[in-house]
Amino acid sequence: MANKVVIVGGVAGGASAAARLRRLDETMEIVLFERGEHISFATCGLPYYVGGVIAKRRSLLVQTPAGMKKRYNLDIRTMSEVRRILPAEKQVEVCDLQDGKKYLESYDYLILSPGAGPVVPDLPGINLPNVFTVRNVPDSDRLKEYIETAKPASAVVVGGGFIGLEMVEALRLKGASVTVVEADRQIMGALDPEMAAIIQKYLQGQGVGLVLGDKLTALQGVSRVERLILESGREIPAAMVVLAIGVKPEVRLAVEAGLAIGVTGGIQVDEYMRTSDPFIYAVGDAVQVKHFVTGQAVLIPLAGPASRQGRLVADNIAASPVKYKGVQGTAIAKIMDLTVAVTGVNEKILRRAGIEHLACYTHPDDHAAYYPGSRQMSIKLLFSPGEGKILGAQVVGYQGVDKCIDVLATALRAKMNVFDLQELELAYAPPFSSAKSPVNMLGYVASNILRKEVEAVRWKQVEQLLAGSAVLVDVRADKELAKSGAVAGALHIPLDELRDRLAEIPEDREVLAYCQAGQRSYVANRILRQKGYKVKNISGGYRSYEALKNNSTKNT
Repeated sequence: MANKVVIVGGVAGGASAAARLRRLDETMEIVLFERGEHISFATCGLPYYVGGVIAKRRSLLVQTPAGMKKRYNLDIRTMSEVRRILPAEKQVEVCDLQDGKKYLESYDYLILSPGAGPVVPDLPGINLPNVFTVRNVPDSDRLKEYIETAKPASAVVVGGGFIGLEMVEALRLKGASVTVVEADRQIMGALDPEMAAIIQKYLQGQGVGLVLGDKLTALQGVSRVERLILESGREIPAAMVVLAIGVKPEVRLAVEAGLAIGVTGGIQVDEYMRTSDPFIYAVGDAVQVKHFVTGQAVLIPLAGPASRQGRLVADNIAASPVKYKGVQGTAIAKIMDLTVAVTGVNEKILRRAGIEHLACYTHPDDHAAYYPGSRQMSIKLLFSPGEGKILGAQVVGYQGVDKCIDVLATALRAKMNVFDLQELELAYAPPFSSAKSPVNMLGYVASNILRKEVEAVRWKQVEQLLAGSAVLVDVRADKELAKSGAVAGALHIPLDELRDRLAEIPEDREVLAYCQAGQRSYVANRILRQKGYKVKNISGGYRSYEALKNNSTKNT
């Protein structure tokens, strides 16, 4: 039984471990070291504080040192940096950053929660005063103060991930025109390209500049940044720059203590979150963990998993052993009026891992279409052939995205398959959903594919099939074509006229049918198949075709 636990680092992992330890053991000595002044703050809320959506700074402070000390009877030492771990002696060397004094602190068990730091490339001009990162409260204070005093007319966000795009909204709320520079050929790397393209089109429609597939090489200016130089030679003027390139695990302490580091560069832990030293645990953004879907080693810096890991380690020290079953990467972001969410893995990861998979797309309304205010969302589901095991999902829309992704994330964690999605009894009333919810519909579409009631293809396969003499049939209504356009070369036969116009479809050619979202073309498939045609359904319909077209987003 541990009598004394020392925790290095607060925020989600360290603070949750400390609180859980106290709830389990009222007599244990618990010491928490934090090199900053805040032990528990809302990292995910920082962009909203910068943009003024969260008006009060203190709202970001989940717990103050004094408040947490009083409630949980903890020995909390802020502005105290752990400089060294001495595993053989079971001690840490601490420096009090206020007076510079160093001392040793003993432990029975040590929990490392050092987090991750922002990636700051070593480039000319990177240290100019109007270049910012957003990782903690002091970072956001500096950024907010600069915006409010300098009132920059233009800003460049380097990095098109979750934090980067949340910062786009914050900067626009403060009156700046914004350009995003992303080295990859798409934003939001957690999504597959055709889903990211929906967001890219939306951002450009909102006046946000996008520069994709081009890398920052230098920042130029006299006393501050005035322009960015890209690998292509392009120059972008800017009154300020926000670096949101990503984060890297802080592992210096672990490395110097001789702890094992994993292939991803994070601290290696076992299924109990224990490091290579049995008396040292590690949690949070600095830790390499197993992916729930692939079983591969990953670094996924998210507050939810870090918090759960902290609680789990406390149980392993002070209660019964608990195994960490892996991270599935469920995440969500608000990008102005748009919402994007993911769970599990994307198709890029599945291909790299050599995991066989199928995909389908749906574009349902977030609630009953006849009730005012309904908006369409776009969903991509990845699942295994045969059993239909859920591997990942991506959702982009305006309303109901959070509800949809949470159901899918729960289904994935529960190891449900696509057939199970059909059976879920979810809440329904016209203002909130449809009798067949978006998740139910996703299950129907995927199950139809696995039952071979329909043979589905994707738009990226269509060109090759057409080259082999297949015929493209558009079964949408006339008004839909007039409104949204048509695919060149498609034969147009509205679904309700299909039975009467079968003679127009060559019987000796493969038929590729599509509608606006995929549902009516499925009905067309069933009709044509039973009439003897060889037919395939194009998953996601014309809306997925638009996403594919937008995947070649031009830089602005």
